[in-house]
Amino acid sequence: MKSPNHITDPDVILIGSGIMSATLGTMLKELNPELRIQLYEMTEGFGKEASNGWHNAGTGHAGICELSYTPDYGPDGQVEVSKAIEIFHQFEHSKQFWGHAARTGMIDNLSDFINPVPHLSFVYGQEQVDFLRSRFEQLKKHHFFESMEYTEDRETIREWAPLLLQGRDNTPIAVTKMDRGTDINYGALSSKLITWLGNQPGCGYATSHRITDITKTGDKWTVKVKDLKTKETFTNTAKFIFIGGGGGSLPLLQKSGIKESKGFGGFPIGGQWLICDKPEIVEKHMAKVYGMSPGAAPTMAVPHLDTRIIDGKKAILFGPYAAWTTKFLHVEGKLTDLPGSIRADNIASLIKVGLHNIPLVRYLIQQGTQSMSTRMKELKAFFPDANEADWKLIDAGIRVQAIKKEDGDAGIVHFGTEVITSEDRSISALLGASPGASVSANIILEVIKRCFAETLKTEEGHKNMKAMVPSYDEDLRTAELAPKQRELSEQAFKSLNCI
Repeated sequence: MKSPNHITDPDVILIGSGIMSATLGTMLKELNPELRIQLYEMTEGFGKEASNGWHNAGTGHAGICELSYTPDYGPDGQVEVSKAIEIFHQFEHSKQFWGHAARTGMIDNLSDFINPVPHLSFVYGQEQVDFLRSRFEQLKKHHFFESMEYTEDRETIREWAPLLLQGRDNTPIAVTKMDRGTDINYGALSSKLITWLGNQPGCGYATSHRITDITKTGDKWTVKVKDLKTKETFTNTAKFIFIGGGGGSLPLLQKSGIKESKGFGGFPIGGQWLICDKPEIVEKHMAKVYGMSPGAAPTMAVPHLDTRIIDGKKAILFGPYAAWTTKFLHVEGKLTDLPGSIRADNIASLIKVGLHNIPLVRYLIQQGTQSMSTRMKELKAFFPDANEADWKLIDAGIRVQAIKKEDGDAGIVHFGTEVITSEDRSISALLGASPGASVSANIILEVIKRCFAETLKTEEGHKNMKAMVPSYDEDLRTAELAPKQRELSEQAFKSLNCI
């Protein structure tokens, strides 16, 4: 769709309608109401690629249950938990911003995008149990995780997550639990934020519009835009461009020609879920349950058994199962995306990734070709009584991992997010994958601090940002700010109807 107030020569052009562009657009408009903003999206709706409800786990990633954030023991012999604390802190920014959006009427019908769902970590076997116990003991020391519970008692586990005990043998098992977890439909949230943005003075959006080129002339960027319905092509200009196109960001970043884009490559990983919507099973499970990553699996492939609430309907998801692909996007991607992204400046990185990550490539191929019975075997590690007839396989979207040269060594795959910004701070692009959506507010805050610093320094800009994210310039990890963290968290959850 193309809003009636399509904006020509705006201050800002946003590319893509996922959670990152949606967050940046709304934050900038609240920060400075005078800004003129235009958004372009190639699909027919908002948030249809990586932010789509079924193309990600829908977890409000806060380091609570995700064992991949705490994979190692520290020098003291205890599990290292600093990354989990960092992710929790970043998620606080998202909660605060979403709470502000709810209180001010920016978003409504909150259950369309967020619902309270407890977060659990689940392990089996004595080695894993010892690991989880150490992790719990270390996290419990920090005020972020003071409400976390731990148990090895089977009756307690049965109360928390009955499916985990059905058909279970006497193997040692353990679970941690925090009730303040969330299930989030990031596609629905993106749609709500962009709809609000498009209704503000000086702002517009257009779907079914693909950006085919980006060039710099003087102090402005020119984007070439193709209307996919009429096949017409036109241009638009802006002083600032944000490329938030998910897997499609890398090709557009390469078209910009900025020196900061040199050497970057992309490694796409596809995914699939097993889904159960059988009411008698679904009603027995109300939790997001994360386990430990198997062998060569990428971080995004950590197995989990999740309650999902999408379009008002509850289901259980298990996975993800990774797969090899050369497409960068699920809806609009092409098999030529990966080969088309190869440049002289990144080919060495891509080759080295292939040579040094053979176990990963082998894992992706094996995952994509395995049978339903093999997939069910992995599910039964979580839910031993699972019946194949109750589950179906669906696509889980595509993530493009960022590859770059680092410390002179090419070919490092980064499983986080990478924000690329030009030296003159006139263009930014987001590369990479999870945790992404969950900490979108924190990521976008960094973009704003880098590219709109002068606005933040004004009295009005500072006041407006504090209204959106009260702790944006404070570190809630410190013990002295624990009471404020509890207060802000309570306020956000109350605003979002999650308590």
